[in-house]
Amino acid sequence: MSYPGYPPSDGYPAFPGYPPTGQESVYPPAGQYPYPTTVPGGFPPSGGGTFPAAPPNAGFPGYSALGGYPASGSFPGAPQAGGMPPYSGGPGFAVPPTGPGFGGYPQQPPAQSYAGGGPAQIPGFPGGQVPSPMPGPPAAVVQYTQGTIQAAPNFDAGRDAEILRKAMKGFGTDEQAIINVVANRSNDQRQKIKAAFKTMYGKDLIKDLKSELSGNVEELILALFMPSTYYDAWSLRHAMKGAGTQESVLIEILCTRTNQEIREIVNCYKSEFGRDIEEDIRSDTSGHFERLLISMCQGNRDENQTVDYQKAQEDAQRLYQAGEGKLGTDESCFNMVLASRSFPQLKATVEAYSRIANRDLLSSIDREFSGNVERGLKTIVQCALNRPAFFAERLYYSMKGAGTDDSTLIRIVVTRSEIDLVQIKQMFTQMYQKTLATMIASDTSGDYRQLLLAIVGQ
Repeated sequence: MSYPGYPPSDGYPAFPGYPPTGQESVYPPAGQYPYPTTVPGGFPPSGGGTFPAAPPNAGFPGYSALGGYPASGSFPGAPQAGGMPPYSGGPGFAVPPTGPGFGGYPQQPPAQSYAGGGPAQIPGFPGGQVPSPMPGPPAAVVQYTQGTIQAAPNFDAGRDAEILRKAMKGFGTDEQAIINVVANRSNDQRQKIKAAFKTMYGKDLIKDLKSELSGNVEELILALFMPSTYYDAWSLRHAMKGAGTQESVLIEILCTRTNQEIREIVNCYKSEFGRDIEEDIRSDTSGHFERLLISMCQGNRDENQTVDYQKAQEDAQRLYQAGEGKLGTDESCFNMVLASRSFPQLKATVEAYSRIANRDLLSSIDREFSGNVERGLKTIVQCALNRPAFFAERLYYSMKGAGTDDSTLIRIVVTRSEIDLVQIKQMFTQMYQKTLATMIASDTSGDYRQLLLAIVGQ
C-alpha cells in the first residue's frame, strides 16, 4: 500500500527509516508523520462498530474498491459484493486513533506500535500482527474529494439579489447579510445572482460591492463572484502584469490544474485579456522554468488512471540517470516525465525512484535544481502524491510568521472551496496539529475573518 502524501516536502515531519526495501510495508514506520493508512484487503475483521464520519446517504460515494473485507459490523447500507471497502476520501482511512473500527475493522494502533521495525500488534488480526507486505501492486483507489461549499437547495437568484440590494442600500452596509449569501452559494449560483441583480435593478452587482467594501474582504468577495476559470486567468495575468513576476502564483495554478481546467484558462486568458499566455510567460520567465510552464500550458498531460508499473520503473531509472546518477543534470528529462505522465503514474514512479536511488525524488530535485524550476517540479510531485497536502502547506506558510500573504490565502480558499477543501482541512490538522480555522482566526480580523471562516466551514 502506498503512503498518501509521501515523500514529505519542506516543512513536513520526516518519515524515519524510509524508503523501504523490496515490497512496500503495509504500515508506515513510526515517527511524527501523521497520515493515517488503509489496510489492504483480505484480512478478516473482528468485532463491530461504526465509522463516525460516514456520509449518511446509501452507497457511500468516495469509498474505494479495495475489496476483501466481509461486510460486518453495524454500518447500514454497506455494499455486500466485494466486501466492505475502506474509506479513501482525501488523506486515507480517517479512523480516529482511539475510536472504534469501521464496520468491524480493528482500531488504528498508536504510533509506537510501529516502532522497532517489527510487526505491529493489532487486535483482531490473526496472531495480533500485521501480515507480511502485499505481493504486487494494490488495486486502483478511487479518490473522493469534497468542497466545503455546496450548491444551496431551494435556490432563488432573485431573492438573493434582493437581499444584497437591501444590504447595500442607504447609509452603511450590512456585511453580515452579504456574507450569509456569498458563503453559502456555489460559484454557479453566484453567477446567476449577478445576472438577476442586473436584470432587477439595472445595476452591476460587482461595481456596487466594490463601492461598499474595501481591503481584504473586498478582494475575497470579488474573487467569490468571479467564474472559477476567469479567476485563475485573472490571477495569472495579475502575476505577470507590471514590474516583477509572482512566480509562485504561476506554479500554484499551472502545475496543479487538470488538462481541461488549463485549456479553459488559456482560452479565457486570450478572450478576456486579448493576450497569449505563452508569450507572456516567455517575456516574464526564462530557462528551464519557462520551458516547464510552457509544457504545463499545453494541458496535455496523460490522464489515463491505469498505472503501468513497468513504465514507472523505467521512468524512475531514467530520472536517476538524468540526475543523481551523473555529473550535472539533464533538466529536459525531468521536464518530459513530470509534465507528461498522469498523476497516478507519477506516484508509482516516485515510489520506484526511492527504491532505485535510496533517496526520495523530492530530495533529489532539491539537490539537482534551484529556484523556481525546483519549486515547480516539486509542486508536480507533491500533487501526484497528495494534492490536499500541497495546498495545506501553501495555506500554512501564507499565515506563518509575521504578516499574512492574504492573496494566497484568499486564492486557495476560494479556488478549492468546491473541490477538496474538506480534505485540505484534514491534512492541515494532521500536518500542523492545529485546525485551519484556528490559524485563520488568529491571523485575520473583522468581516474578512468571518467570511473566511464561513467558507472553510466553521
